[in-house]
This record gives sequence, structure tokens and C-alpha cells, in this order.
Amino acid sequence: MAYSAQVLRRARARLEQAKLERERENEAHRAAAYERYPRLREIDRELQQSMAELAIAFLKKDSEETLGAIRTRNQTLQAERNWILEAGEFEDGYLDDTPVCTRCGGTGYDGSQMCSCLRELCRQEQKKELTSLLGSGRESFDTFRLDVYSDAYDPKLGTSPRELMRSNLNICKKYAAGFSAASGSLLFSGATGLGKTFLSACIARQIADRGFSVIYETAIRLFGDFETEKFGAQGGDGSLTRKYFDCDLLIIDDLGTELTTEFVRSAFYQIVNTRLMTNKKTIISTNLSPAELSRRYGANILSRIEGAYRILPFFGDDIRKQKK
Repeated sequence: MAYSAQVLRRARARLEQAKLERERENEAHRAAAYERYPRLREIDRELQQSMAELAIAFLKKDSEETLGAIRTRNQTLQAERNWILEAGEFEDGYLDDTPVCTRCGGTGYDGSQMCSCLRELCRQEQKKELTSLLGSGRESFDTFRLDVYSDAYDPKLGTSPRELMRSNLNICKKYAAGFSAASGSLLFSGATGLGKTFLSACIARQIADRGFSVIYETAIRLFGDFETEKFGAQGGDGSLTRKYFDCDLLIIDDLGTELTTEFVRSAFYQIVNTRLMTNKKTIISTNLSPAELSRRYGANILSRIEGAYRILPFFGDDIRKQKK
């Protein structure tokens, strides 16, 4: 799961802070114990010296008698130390110098793999980022209102807008609950104010909460990043836009609201094509119809979307106007 550089940086900073706090806590425990029982400090120093002597003896290939004597002294010191700790009624592990994560020691990585401790911090940081982008934080499938869509039969649809949106809602629920590498991509197409952004946010929150990396961005800001990277004063090394290719799920909101230039068309094609080639999933919401997408971005884009995306049409009356 490839989290963005920003999310990973914040998660690593939190893990480093947790390590420092744990080290301070361990040091405070030692100081308190040594103050009550000065002999503990002496024992710990002697144990360190004993371990160093044992290592040297192994390297020098000293006799078993010499090694045994060092081990016996070490065991005697350990027994005395345990007796003091028991007599002082310290909590179990009070002086154990327990790391912030017993699996990775606080490095964030178990071998070449990201440790579960760092992955959880990434998940939390990503949720914070999504909340700042999505706003209220109240987006939930359970609060999606079907009653704002007409239940009158529409011959053009072959059903009512309400039933159509009920189907879309169920598709989105299943998509979020079962998201995996085998999932497909989605295109939400319909007029303004019909719930496209709301359902996109619901999907983003649930999939991110399951630990997948999710990038949610408006088309204007997304293409702005590509332009900054291409035409910025310092040039670009790809770091600004890499997240749009690496994340498990990319959600592009309000496609078509940006100023569509030849550069934007090229960037959009690169996103769609690269993510298809690397089996990465994408959700696009737009006010444009498939025919309008073809005219604005090119037939090759529409061909890829129609071949690989599930297109969900949104119909009804503008919900925001109804609420007003």
C-alpha cells in the first residue's frame, strides 16, 4: 500500500516522537528505581560489564571454566536484581526498556516490509488528510438520502431516479466493502448536485479506514500539481505527482471544471492509462456525459474508460437546491 510522501512523513514523525517519549519514560523509571535502591544502579553496571567480559571471553576462546564463572556471576546479579524489584513491588517490566514496538523496535520496518505500527499511523494520517479535504466528515452510506430522488417512473431511464440511485448506492457500498486489487474502476456521470461527491467521499473514508492508500482530489488541484511540476521555476522530479500513480485508489472529483488544455488532456491520459497498466483503481466523478468526455479529452480516453470502468449514471433534481 503506497501512501503519499506527505502521509508517510507525518506518520514517521509521529513514530519518532513515540520512540522519544518511550525512551524518556524508560529513563524516568530507571531514575526512580535507582533513587529508591542505589544497589540497582550498581547491579546494572556490573551486568553490562559482565556481558562485555563474556563476549570477549568467547572471542578469545577462553576455557569453559572461565566462561562458566562469568555466567555464574551474571546469574547471581540477575537474581539479586529480581529480588530488589520484587521487594520494591515494581510493576512487571518496569525496568525492561520496552521499545515502542516490539516487532520492529520502533524503526517502522520489519525487514523490508512496513511494520504494522507505522502502517497504522499512516492510516490515521491519511484519514486526517481526507477529513481536511472532504470537509464535514459526516459522509456515510447510512446518511445518503434516497427520498430526495423522485420515485416517478422515467421512460428515458426505464426506471425511476430513486431506484436508479438505490442501485448506485448498493454498488458503491459493495465496492467499498470489498475493495481489493481485483476491484474495477468507476465513473460517476451526471449533473451537479446529485450525490456524486458525497458517494465518492463515503467510498474514500471506508476504503482508507481499511488501510488502503487513497488520494482524493479535485480535477483542478490535481492538474494544477501536474502543471506546477512541469512548468514550475525549479522543475519537477515527479515527487509532486507520484502519489497520483502509486496510491491504491485515486478519486478525481469534478472532472471537467478545470481549464482543459492540451497539457491537461495529456496528463489525464497519462493518469488513466498508467493506472490501468499498473492495475491501480480510479474513481472519476464528472458533470460531463460520455459523449462530452470524448469531445473534450479525446476518443482514446473514452475508449479506455468505457472498456475498463463501470459507468454509473446519476439522475434527479439538484439536491442542494431542494435543501435550500
